[in-house]
Amino acid sequence: MTTYKEIRGTNIEVVSSDPSNPVVGQVWYNSTSNVVKGFYVNPGSWATGGNLNTAKKLLAGDGTQTAGIAFGGQPPVTVPDTELYNGSNWTEVNNLNNGRSRLAGTGTSTASLAFGGFPSPLLAKTELWNGTNWSNVNDMQTGRRDLGGAGTSTSALAVGGQPTPSKAETELWNGTNWTEVNDLNFGRIEVVAAGASNTAVLAFGGLMDNVSDSTESWNGSNWTEVNQMSRPIGAMRYAAGCGIQTAALAFGGGGPTKALTETWNGTNWTETGDLSTGRKYLAGAGTNTSALAFGGDLGPAETAATEEFTEGPATLTFTDS
Repeated sequence: MTTYKEIRGTNIEVVSSDPSNPVVGQVWYNSTSNVVKGFYVNPGSWATGGNLNTAKKLLAGDGTQTAGIAFGGQPPVTVPDTELYNGSNWTEVNNLNNGRSRLAGTGTSTASLAFGGFPSPLLAKTELWNGTNWSNVNDMQTGRRDLGGAGTSTSALAVGGQPTPSKAETELWNGTNWTEVNDLNFGRIEVVAAGASNTAVLAFGGLMDNVSDSTESWNGSNWTEVNQMSRPIGAMRYAAGCGIQTAALAFGGGGPTKALTETWNGTNWTETGDLSTGRKYLAGAGTNTSALAFGGDLGPAETAATEEFTEGPATLTFTDS
C-alpha cells in the first residue's frame, strides 16, 4: 500500500495545536487531541445543528450561522415566539408583540425587523428588535403575507406577497417609514429575497400564475430579470434563502417537500449539496457559504430541525470508519 510519504514526499506533520493558516491539501497529526486532520475545499454540504425549542413552520429569521434569530410561525396556530441561535443551541427570548406567521424578517440577531404576516389584522404591522425586546413601529403601506424581505433593520426592502392577486409591490424602509417604490416585473407570493441593504436585492422563486423559478435583481430604483434558477419548475415554492444580491443561497421548498439547494454567483444558479431533510415553509439566515436552515414542514408535521451549510475551505478530522 502506498504511504503518505511516498505520495507527498514528506511525513505527516505532528503538532500540538491545529495550524492557524493551513493550505488546501495540508494534513497534520494533532498530538493534543490525538487525531489526524486535513484542510480541504468543501463543495457545499449541510450538517445537523441544534433544534429549535418549538417545532414550527411559516416562520421568519435572519442573522448569521453562529448568531441567528427565529420569530413567529405556526405550530399550528400563529405564535409570537422568538429564539436566538449561538452556533450550537437555540434559546427562547422575549416574544413578538403580535403573534403571526407567513411574515418576513431581515437584519441581525441584535437588530432585526419583522413585517407583514397572518392573520389579516397584522398584514401591515412592523416590529423592531433591539436585542432584548420587540417594539411596534410604522406600518407598511400595503399589508400582505407570504412576502420576501431583505436588508437591515434600518435599510430594508419588502417584496411581493398576497392577498390575491399576487403582489408586485415593493416597499423601502428607511429606519422610520415605508415608501412604495417600483414594482417587481412579476407579481408573486412566497418569494424569497436576499440582500445587505435596500439598494441591492435579489428576489427569486415564488408563485405567479404558475410556480416561478425566475430571478430579479434590484439596483435601488428598478427590478431587472436575470438568469433563472436551475431547479425544476415548481420546486422553489415555499422555499427559503439567504445571502446578498451577488452571492445568494436558495434551499428547501415544495409541493412535495424538497431538499434542493442552489447557489447564486451574481450571474448563474448552480446546484450544490442538498439539505439532509427536505422541507417547505422553513426559514434561513447567513451567507451563501455559511448558512442556517431552520423549522419548516416535513409534510405530515412541523419540524424543529436546524441545519448548517458550509462551502469553501474547511478542516476535516479523519477517522478509521
